Amino acid sequence: MGARVTGVDFAPAAAERARLLAGRTGLDATFVEADTRRLSETLAAGSDLVVATYGVPCWIADPDAWMRGAAMALRPGGSLVLVDLHPAFRTVAAIDPLVVDWPYGGGEPHRETVTRTCAEPGQSLPAQDTVQYPYSLGEIVTSAASAGLTVKHLGEHVAAEFDPRAILPGGRDGRYRFPFGDSHPPVLYSLRAVSPDPHPS
Repeated sequence: MGARVTGVDFAPAAAERARLLAGRTGLDATFVEADTRRLSETLAAGSDLVVATYGVPCWIADPDAWMRGAAMALRPGGSLVLVDLHPAFRTVAAIDPLVVDWPYGGGEPHRETVTRTCAEPGQSLPAQDTVQYPYSLGEIVTSAASAGLTVKHLGEHVAAEFDPRAILPGGRDGRYRFPFGDSHPPVLYSLRAVSPDPHPS
């Protein structure tokens, strides 16, 4: 749609896979192998929009540094948009019966063996040992504010267009919700935070 896109990932395999997919689809995009907590100065103040979705914060040992990297990459007035599994929903391993096996926040390393990813939740993969970091919604928002960003929107969403953990029942509308008594706790959250503009129009 006319955007000039730069993708960043610390894993060489992920960056190369993205290049291959972009080539197959004819997408004009650049992919950079880099640690988003320590971005190159060549990316400073170069983006109107920084986007991260589904399964980013849980792999970041230092969310404050990650947010500073996102803020550094934004032009004045630019926006960070983050969409991810809600931290409360991430604690849930099963819903019938209800099993909670993941900490809510704190950021301490949490080791587990996984056979699925959020990219392909329905597909079983060879077991892999992982280290992830649980953050509460408050910790994520505070990291954005500490990086100098102004939070403009924080949404908590009770329905998703896919089942991020392969445990939710699908509704008649094709969306997935977490049934909890007569209610539906949030499954996803969305955050939009803006870089300060010293010369607002």
